[in-house]
Amino acid sequence: MAETLKPETAEQACEAVAWAVAEESPLEILGQGSKRGYGRPLQTPHALDLSALTGVSLYEAEELVTTAGAGTPMAELEAMLAEQNQAFAFEPPDFAPLWGGEAGSGTIGGVIATNLSGPRRIKAGAARDHFLGIEGVSGRGELFKSGGRVVKNVTGYDLCKLMAGSFGTLAAMTTVTVKVLPAAEKTRSVLLFGLDDTAGLEAMTRALGSPFEVSGAAHLPTWAAATSGVGYVQKAGGAVTALRVEGPGPSVEYRCAALRKLLAGLGDTEELHSKNSADFWKEVRDAAPFHGLGDKALWRISTAPQNGPKLASALEGLPGAAWLYDWAGGLLWLAVDPGESASAREVRDAVAVHGGHATLLRAPDALRGGVEVFQPLDEAKAALTKRIKDGFDPRGVINRGRMYEGL
Repeated sequence: MAETLKPETAEQACEAVAWAVAEESPLEILGQGSKRGYGRPLQTPHALDLSALTGVSLYEAEELVTTAGAGTPMAELEAMLAEQNQAFAFEPPDFAPLWGGEAGSGTIGGVIATNLSGPRRIKAGAARDHFLGIEGVSGRGELFKSGGRVVKNVTGYDLCKLMAGSFGTLAAMTTVTVKVLPAAEKTRSVLLFGLDDTAGLEAMTRALGSPFEVSGAAHLPTWAAATSGVGYVQKAGGAVTALRVEGPGPSVEYRCAALRKLLAGLGDTEELHSKNSADFWKEVRDAAPFHGLGDKALWRISTAPQNGPKLASALEGLPGAAWLYDWAGGLLWLAVDPGESASAREVRDAVAVHGGHATLLRAPDALRGGVEVFQPLDEAKAALTKRIKDGFDPRGVINRGRMYEGL
């Protein structure tokens, strides 16, 4: 078992990484460990546990910005923002239950490092679009900082964009600054019942092309709808297509009515109001329909929305295949029997034909160690990735191999 180093300050974290560099001893970077099942499994002699780097050092509600230690629990931050009727607009998901962990156990550093975003990404953007500033320790054992407290900060390189989604392979983040936004006054969702995948895509496309500012669009096949804790969805007896509308109360009411009129020709409609709507989108955000399929491997495939049903059709014959669509079809969740490779070749081949990229989000450690978890890099991207890794971590001591072998 790896020995765990648990610094209580950024300076101690820097000392730990500097020691690892001097000893050429690889480190696994951890917060609460809730995302250990995401990416390639690591076998390192030491782990750097940053969970003690917690606390909010800045929260200016009127300026829509907060700064916190990278180990600060998301549950703590979201509760703080809710008191001021604010939220992270990119709707960070909680995937810990997918890997058998406890809901709410993730940290802000982990969310940023993995660039996780929820259903609102189609309107609000990804986590990296809300990431303003960082303090951290590079793989050279050096403290650095980048960015600031405003969006238009032009001093130096925008390292925030580089760190978001790097899975801790470039630096150990100690403090992050993130933009927040006012929470929606009202939330409602328009539901359409019984549409097949193609008709569901048509409904989502029409809605997103309308002037009614849809902030979420998902299509759940019959099996997925039946797992919902929301009665209208669970008891639908078929597929459910959902469209979310947020904003001031009168505006939300008008836009929902207009959407129902726009889509009336596609099938029966219903509305979810505040709590039911919030509960439903939390299920979509956290990929909750897959929580009960713990023995299946789970792929997260991003593609052009119009290609989502084509990809699903190409993959429906895989052993144990089950799927749902988020981001109006741009995000295809696909569960398959794990087998020896989680159908990696078939998934990669289908993505090569229809476009996009696929990530093996959940699978046993042995399987994740034997297949490419992330979309394979072409020669040019692999060379660029190596140069970036060498620039931040020339000895390869932090999270080496978490995303790609040797990097």
